[in-house]
Amino acid sequence: MAEENQPGKANLDLIEMVQRARMMHDKDARPSDYAAVYWIEAKRGTGDYPAPTANAGEWRARLTVATVDQVWEKVKRATVAGKLGYKSKVSTRPAAGQADLDERLICLRTYDAHDADDVERVRVALQALGLETLEYVADKRNVTKA
Repeated sequence: MAEENQPGKANLDLIEMVQRARMMHDKDARPSDYAAVYWIEAKRGTGDYPAPTANAGEWRARLTVATVDQVWEKVKRATVAGKLGYKSKVSTRPAAGQADLDERLICLRTYDAHDADDVERVRVALQALGLETLEYVADKRNVTKA
């Protein structure tokens, strides 16, 4: 039996193919156009950036349906250009049980919440894009407001 066909073994080629297809779809997607997928993502396209660690985290910005497309386009371009973290994503619909059905969330992933210089660099870059009210959440759930 081929290794990739063994039960319990991940088929990494298939996973990579699905991820590539997803990124091609997400490249031109606008949050207001999709509700079938919960997130649209953009990945860093240029520049060196460390791989995520177990201490990764994200800056979060809460937006409205009226503003999310315009802001997402800026964040997506900056992410792909290598000016932010390793990945950004935007919600296309409210989360289950979310009180404000008009709210959308943009998340910008950083590789390590303990790298205060990088976390601060990304915060400054996001604020330069017009995102003023930000919240940082480390994967280990330490929250900081900016």
